[in-house]
Amino acid sequence: MNIDSTVEPGAPAGARPRTTSTRTRPTNPLLMGCGIAAGPLFLAAGVIQGLTREGFDFTRNAISQLSLGDLGWIQVMNFVVCGMLIIAGAVGLRRALQDGPGTTWAPPLVTVFGASFLVSAVFAADPGAGFPVGTSDGPTTSLSTHGAVHMVGGMIGYLALCAAFIALARHFSAQGRRGWALASRIVPVVVVAGFVGSAASVLLFFTGAALGLVWLSATIARLATTTSSRR
Repeated sequence: MNIDSTVEPGAPAGARPRTTSTRTRPTNPLLMGCGIAAGPLFLAAGVIQGLTREGFDFTRNAISQLSLGDLGWIQVMNFVVCGMLIIAGAVGLRRALQDGPGTTWAPPLVTVFGASFLVSAVFAADPGAGFPVGTSDGPTTSLSTHGAVHMVGGMIGYLALCAAFIALARHFSAQGRRGWALASRIVPVVVVAGFVGSAASVLLFFTGAALGLVWLSATIARLATTTSSRR
């Protein structure tokens, strides 16, 4: 909070100055912490499930398919919790960013990304490639309605995240943080490449999606540190 002291015009000599204050938007460390934790939590929960669920194979199955089967509720909750954490992080991001290049669009785009996790929780992916157990080993030949919504929701979410990174790259450039700006432009390319290459390898898709989550946590942590030091 910035405090300015001024003496009103016409006031007698020796009068006490009138104090005014200009408040800056407070940054909530808890909200920023939510955004930082979302990616690692989602990936850790997904990897643990993938290693322990019968029939799941990271080279053949998408992590979204963990929402299927008797234990699918665990992954559904993973989507819900992490989606809410990302949205909370977007609120913290809005409070942390000051006016400048890229600061207008980044928070709402991250919010869209968080909302896509909630969509994925409601609309499950289609079974295929042997998961859940008893499913044909072949790839899914046609998408169901809920599977299509799941796929489109995820695509929109990650495209929004990539756009948020590009917006944040402008912010980092304006601050003179060239390394962060460059990385924030490279990561979206890798994420999109992972989505494009998913038809050839599920691992490419997982790598791109995981990188997006990790970089979101890293950028929020960087901005939280910058804001804390500025305060």
